[in-house]
Amino acid sequence: MPRTLITHATVVLADRLLERQTVAIAGGKIESVGPDAEFTPRPDDDIVDAAGQYLAPGFIDVHTHGLHTFRLGEGGPDALRGMCEALPQYGVTGFLPTIGGKPGGKEAEYLKSLAACETTGAGILGFHFEGPFLTLTGAGSGEAISGGDFERVSRIHEAAGDAPVTFSIAPDLDGILDLIPKMREKGPVFITHTAADVAQTQRAIEAGARHATHFYDVFPCPPVRDGGVRPCGAVEAILADDRATVDFILDGEHVDPIAVKMALRCKGPGGVSLITDAQIGSGFPPGRHRLGNREVEFKYPGGPARMTENSRAPGGLCGSGLTMALAVRNALKMLSVELPQAVRMASLNPAAVLGLDDRKGRIAEGFDADMVLFDGDVAIARTWVAGETVFVTQA
Repeated sequence: MPRTLITHATVVLADRLLERQTVAIAGGKIESVGPDAEFTPRPDDDIVDAAGQYLAPGFIDVHTHGLHTFRLGEGGPDALRGMCEALPQYGVTGFLPTIGGKPGGKEAEYLKSLAACETTGAGILGFHFEGPFLTLTGAGSGEAISGGDFERVSRIHEAAGDAPVTFSIAPDLDGILDLIPKMREKGPVFITHTAADVAQTQRAIEAGARHATHFYDVFPCPPVRDGGVRPCGAVEAILADDRATVDFILDGEHVDPIAVKMALRCKGPGGVSLITDAQIGSGFPPGRHRLGNREVEFKYPGGPARMTENSRAPGGLCGSGLTMALAVRNALKMLSVELPQAVRMASLNPAAVLGLDDRKGRIAEGFDADMVLFDGDVAIARTWVAGETVFVTQA
């Protein structure tokens, strides 16, 4: 079987770096990893010289709405195909296309068109519904409903076919506890967009909602009801439960980096992930873009999308302009973590959230050959999905 040998690589593991390594790829899998001196190339091997650059597991984004000129909320299959093709240039090898609820329960019909779409590039690891099972709405969450709706969940599951489905829910939504086990039949359940109290959040975690997405954002502080007593709510309940993991939009504005550092203390190196929550215009230079019926502006590369004076809430947050490569770079600078930890938050940890950490998120024998090569500034040089090059920078 023909092989690809990536030689002279600095391999990024979950807890350390290995220099002067060769990684052999065959049949879409990592065949072996070891020191350069242990490998003798075969005549038909395809050799890629990493020249000492970092070779890491591919990045996985479990929460993203758009990129460049593409937005999943309205763009349909064309937007999905465009995102799959563009994401590898930012190191993304797999992601959850994220959409909101649709008025009248039309999200199942919309999902069916996406699930049938043939794509190339970054792999689709399932679909993420940020809505309609929320109590507080936001830029990408679509329509919120009140009360549990088994039929709505069933229609979404059916429309997805064989693809996994992740639901984001609010623990304070009436009837949600009965829906969580049903939702978990096809994927994990995330918590977000909620004003839940401690008890409501604990019940949701017990029912199986074990991950919080864009943590801290749209998790409002409970009101002070007793002077001098600091109230607790969903944030504290999630931080205190060892079963719950979290992810953050690490752009320096959506959340103070000190909150991410605190979460790392509470959750440990495996319990915190990075996401983009990216919108149309992400990856592009600063400028203005249309987001549905709103106009948003990115004032600097990777900055948040904020509504302009031509929108209903000027200055309001409307997602981010992050890419995953920039999120990893920000982790190095804003959190002062080492490269293995920064990469882990973008690869192994989100793979674990999705239950895929037995085959994705590591450079190890038998794992999927989803990898990314980059320099010390996390500038992406090359990306592989299932052993095939899907992006290479121009010399």
